Amino acid sequence: MTSDPFARVVIPIASVDDARKTARAVGHRIAGAKGTGIFVSVVEKAGGAPDKASVEQREQWAEEAFEVVRNEIDDSVAIETAIHYGTDVAATIVRTAHQYDANAIAFTPRGGSRWVKLLTGDVTNSLVATSDLPVVVLPDTETDGCPSDSS
Repeated sequence: MTSDPFARVVIPIASVDDARKTARAVGHRIAGAKGTGIFVSVVEKAGGAPDKASVEQREQWAEEAFEVVRNEIDDSVAIETAIHYGTDVAATIVRTAHQYDANAIAFTPRGGSRWVKLLTGDVTNSLVATSDLPVVVLPDTETDGCPSDSS
C-alpha cells in the first residue's frame, strides 16, 4: 500500500452542499496523487426508532450529491461512489474504507454548535477517535479565514 493518503481515499459526504465543499477541497489532492476518490454517503438507520426520512429519499439525496461531485471534480480524477447503511455513521465509514482497501478517510468538517454535537453525537470526533486508518480533516475552502464556532 502506498503511503500517500490520497492514493485511494474514502470521502464521506452528507448532503449536496457538503458534496460541493468536499469535492472542491479534495479534488486537486486526489489528482496530485493520481489516486482514486471513493465518495460515500451513509444512510443512517435509526436502530428501531422511526427514521428521519425514507431510505428512498436518502438514496435520492445521495445520488444528487454524487452528481455534484462528478461536476466539481476534473474528469481525469478517478471517482467511485457508494451508498452504505448503518446505525453508527463513523463505524460505517471506517468499515467502508476497509472494504475499499483505502489508504485514508478524508472530509471537510460539518457545521453545528457544540450543543448540537453534544445532543446528536459528533461523527467527526468519533471517526478520529475510532479509526485505525489515517483521518484527514480538510479545511473548508469556501470560508474566509478560520471557520467560526457557532456555540
